[in-house]
Amino acid sequence: MNRRTDIEAAVRAAAPHALLATLRTQLSAAYGALAVELHLADYGLRVLKSLDRPDGESEPLSLHNSPEGRAFGSQEPREQQVRHNEAVDHHLPVTVRGERLGILTVRLPQALSTPELVGELTHVADLLGHEILVAERDTDLYQRARRTSRLTLAAEMQWQLLPARACTAAEFAIGAQLEPAYAIHGDNFDWAADGEELTLAVTNGMGEGIQASLLTNLAVNALRNARRAGIGIADQAALADQALYDQHRGASHVSTLLLRFELATGRVGVVDAGSPQLWIQRGRSVRRMELEAQLPLGMFEESQYTVQEFHVEPGDRLLLFSDGVYDAVSPLGEAYGDRMLARAIQSTRLLPAATVPRAMLGELAEYRVTETLDDALVLCLDWFGRQKD
Repeated sequence: MNRRTDIEAAVRAAAPHALLATLRTQLSAAYGALAVELHLADYGLRVLKSLDRPDGESEPLSLHNSPEGRAFGSQEPREQQVRHNEAVDHHLPVTVRGERLGILTVRLPQALSTPELVGELTHVADLLGHEILVAERDTDLYQRARRTSRLTLAAEMQWQLLPARACTAAEFAIGAQLEPAYAIHGDNFDWAADGEELTLAVTNGMGEGIQASLLTNLAVNALRNARRAGIGIADQAALADQALYDQHRGASHVSTLLLRFELATGRVGVVDAGSPQLWIQRGRSVRRMELEAQLPLGMFEESQYTVQEFHVEPGDRLLLFSDGVYDAVSPLGEAYGDRMLARAIQSTRLLPAATVPRAMLGELAEYRVTETLDDALVLCLDWFGRQKD
């Protein structure tokens, strides 16, 4: 326990850019580690990139066909025997409250690779994840390492606006992803939870490039401002609508889907103000939720919004899609539509919420075949409900 405490103190005291170097020194002294590497998931969730090895020296690792990638996918520590060496690589998930950041690999002499020690290293990987999120306030190192190519300016703005790509709590698990990851502009998702409720928002600013990103930034921050004032989702929508109208006088608008969950009861309030779709999977049944369509935000002055209600049950899965998903077309001009959406939902039903969006967007890319500049957003929420005890 003392060595874990010493490692924690050293990492917390390290400079933001020096977390990995500090951890290497500590793990070598405390556990006899022969090597320590950190790989971070890229923005597109396709590869793992080394934090401190230049691209020319270290090729990105596949998230599907590498030991590190399999540990990332399973979220379980994995061991790999080092060839021609009596040592073992331990691949440890670096994850914070459901947000999968990457993999910490610690090479140990085989004689020292005990289950107890691996358990301690798992706690070290958790510590590293939390410290990376704190360090990102003061350094670009970790965000640079996640890039396989340069982000567009609009995409840079959107990624900075997002809360995370996954979140877990006792009552729910969320996963979300945007494509094209390095060139998104108008699509966005947001969430916030406390002890009583969870609020979700999916937004899609009209237009392309910087204009769409600026529009979405204004809408998301207006919604957050209202939410943090303790205002209900109908008034959140009304205040964001007014902010957008005051700025653009109806020339630009934002499509929005707002949901508020009561954690204790499973009661859900929803405001459908535009194009994002809501689907529910209950058991083997999959259907689109038919909601009362209301005006997108910013179209008219002083628009009023109303809340519809429904209930979720433990085991339910909710999926939210932007129009870049359900309006996508094949090379033959066939729309992706409800049939393909239902099929994709069924095919991913056994996956955890954090991995569903990437899997569904992969199927969508195969359907489209060709590259597209249209944003596509998938958000998946698994509802567990609150235990009575």
